[in-house]
Amino acid sequence: MSRIKLLSPRLANQIAAGEVVERPSSVVKELLENSLDAGARQIDLDIEQGGVRLIRVRDNGCGIMSDDLPLALSRHATSKITELEDLERVSSLGFRGEALASIASVARVSLVSGTDYQDSAWKVECAGQEMEASVSPAAHPVGCTVEVRDLFFNTPARRKFLRTEKTEFRHLEEILKRIALSRFDVGFQLRHNQRVIHSLKPAATAQDKERRVMSLCGSAFMEHAIHIDVEGAGVNIHGWVGSPTFSRSQADLQYFFVNGRAVRDKLVTHAVRQAYADVLYHGRHPTYILYLKIDPALVDVNVHPTKNEVRFRNGRLVHDFIFSTLHRALADIRPAQEAGVPEALYSQSREQQVSREYNGPGSPYSGSFGFRYTEQRIGEQLGGYQRLAEAVDQLAGSEESGTMSVAGLPDSEERSPPLGFALAQLQGIYILAQNLQGLVIVDMHAAHERITYEKMKLSHAQKGVQAQPLLVPVSLAVSETEATCAEDCHSIFEELGFLIERAGPETLLVRQVPMLLCNSNVETLVRDVLTDMLEHGQSDRIQQHINEILSTMACHGSVRANRQLSLPEMNALLREMELTERSGQCNHGRPTWTSLSLAELDKLFLRGR
Repeated sequence: MSRIKLLSPRLANQIAAGEVVERPSSVVKELLENSLDAGARQIDLDIEQGGVRLIRVRDNGCGIMSDDLPLALSRHATSKITELEDLERVSSLGFRGEALASIASVARVSLVSGTDYQDSAWKVECAGQEMEASVSPAAHPVGCTVEVRDLFFNTPARRKFLRTEKTEFRHLEEILKRIALSRFDVGFQLRHNQRVIHSLKPAATAQDKERRVMSLCGSAFMEHAIHIDVEGAGVNIHGWVGSPTFSRSQADLQYFFVNGRAVRDKLVTHAVRQAYADVLYHGRHPTYILYLKIDPALVDVNVHPTKNEVRFRNGRLVHDFIFSTLHRALADIRPAQEAGVPEALYSQSREQQVSREYNGPGSPYSGSFGFRYTEQRIGEQLGGYQRLAEAVDQLAGSEESGTMSVAGLPDSEERSPPLGFALAQLQGIYILAQNLQGLVIVDMHAAHERITYEKMKLSHAQKGVQAQPLLVPVSLAVSETEATCAEDCHSIFEELGFLIERAGPETLLVRQVPMLLCNSNVETLVRDVLTDMLEHGQSDRIQQHINEILSTMACHGSVRANRQLSLPEMNALLREMELTERSGQCNHGRPTWTSLSLAELDKLFLRGR
């Protein structure tokens, strides 16, 4: 058996490097964060061969004093914390004091720095051998330049695991994107093999910030993004979330920042996906750039060496805040916003929105279609729309008109609804309508399905969960931890219509279930809920199952394809869509309508060329 002995500083640093320096992008992350912590307002990044040959980061921060330069390359040396209590309120991006030492153990590193307090700049070099740093005078303005050459030159086994130059640069560019999105007040320039890839000026105004987002994430994201800014319970969240129709096949356009630090947190991801659950197409991923501001004392950033993960002191509060904010923002998307028309008639709060209800025979637009559309119900919010709709119907049915034109109708934007007025029905599937911008095409079954679904959810919420006792209780064999969780969450299960009792240390009895779920697999559902409770502190599976059943019922109760609708019925459907939450997507996440502007139609027919 070998004896215990102290590791050499070089080997200790190389072991630490295994945690911190995974690839060139890891080096770039650490160096950029150091520059930001130094107060830099301009950072230039030069890369050669994907970062394997050279990584040079130059900033105009405060710099490092000459006496501190050798310490900068030493392990556990930092200026950002001095005592244990500082870890409870970390406000800097870096604080472990291992990054430069770890990098220097696997590469050739030089650091040149100038400060306002010294007449000349100084340079320190270290070549990953015995970790002895040499300091010498140099020429440099205030700030720092760090050069990292020949990454993993002394650890060839690590170098073999690197990918192609293109792949490594893609990872590296992604790091720059995250940091550039986290600090709009800082300018960035990225060059690869002497070619400028990104040149980002500091962004002070809202327009400049949006321009940076478009530069890094594409203009399509901003075109489909919803801006949010909500504060409550000492927490603020702001940024942009993509509309449900602008989803991705991969989770590659998701950025979340906590106090300026880019993180990937399971709690956050769960909250976002839960908010999108009712509007996102299956297998697709939402897009977002979100910034969470919270008291540093309420979040632990010292969880992982790469600092990509955090732990919230009150995870349930953060989860619910993120979910409710995004859920409300997505629900408030109306056709008025997506069609790009004035939303004055649709900007009232939810409490002021008119109620929507089915009506029996007697309503001018009810019949078997099931809509009630009267001027009395819509009131001032849709004042004048019915008269315009009737005028459209008269024109459409008039033998003298001979066309579906709405010429002669008032074209005031204040009186024109976002989805316009129906012109015709196409193949018994689509409604063709005209608004001020151009042509609107509506999938009538998908739209009616969403309207019916939202009404059923509202009715279900108002009446509460109807529960049904089981003649024979379902016995579940679970772990002691799960049994304790079920016991602690007894009131939560009861609110959702379940009555669960603990019959032993590892046994549960389910005595009551919601009526809508009486034919579901109760055992699997309860087990899944307990798993969520233990992992996230809450679960939405029961509500999801209820919503799935309501969705199926809504699907079967909605108007089918090849059903011929009259113009009044079509217009009634359009008006309901304008008032219904999440009406831009059906219950399965597919879009319910689209539009073609006059400019787009002119382009299709080469008009004006």
